[in-house]
Amino acid sequence: MTGVPASAAGGPSSARNAKSVPGAVGVPGTVGAAGSPVAPGAAGSAVGSGDSRVSGDQGGTKAVRGGKLGAAAVNQASLWNIANILTMIRLLLVPGFVALMLTDGGYDPAWRSLAWAAFAIAMITDIFDGHLARTYDLVTDFGKIADPIADKAIMGAALICLSALGDLPWWVTGVILGRELGITLLRFVVIRYGVIPASRGGKLKTLTQGVAVGMYVLALTGPLATLRFWVMAAAVVLTVVTGLDYVRQAIVLRSQGIAEREAASAEAER
Repeated sequence: MTGVPASAAGGPSSARNAKSVPGAVGVPGTVGAAGSPVAPGAAGSAVGSGDSRVSGDQGGTKAVRGGKLGAAAVNQASLWNIANILTMIRLLLVPGFVALMLTDGGYDPAWRSLAWAAFAIAMITDIFDGHLARTYDLVTDFGKIADPIADKAIMGAALICLSALGDLPWWVTGVILGRELGITLLRFVVIRYGVIPASRGGKLKTLTQGVAVGMYVLALTGPLATLRFWVMAAAVVLTVVTGLDYVRQAIVLRSQGIAEREAASAEAER
């Protein structure tokens, strides 16, 4: 037993007579003072603060991605981790973006450029905070709630500002925001049956929306103004198509979940 003198466990004889417990290897405190073994389930809840492994369900160990950094994230994941900080920055950028966007009537190229910079930073942090949270196990309840809110807030603020200024038709804003809010609610409705994963089409939609909205935020003229129209058109098409695909996935997921529950109930009644 690492770091525990034999005398602390009742002397050498107690240490020799202590029975090994599955999953208790390397976990301090798995043998009592009288040499009695700890229940197998108790060891699974203890993780050494200096070990880069996480106890498995059967008492084994599983490597954490990122080595020492990943191990530190598992043990110290809290509200103030880098992923959540990036999410908070994105939330704070929303009012700043709106202020920059509407300064001097909303048509000054200089202010619009600064608004675009704020929008671009928000989009970039959206990529990195999710990647960091998944890679280093920094997922928290705050992040699960705040991240999608921040995503919808910055995109919604940009679309509403553009429509209010007359740069973008209101129906485009309605289609994009309606789809985003609808799919978010749909995910919550079917969460009891499983999680709808983000598809490649959904990721492409997000990228296209970001590029299109960013081009509209900038005061573009000439060929670039024409190009942004077609990029936005592609974003709208992807928004509708991927939204319908998510609805299909939700229906399939719900049907499978109901079938599995009914099969389990029938098996239990036998």
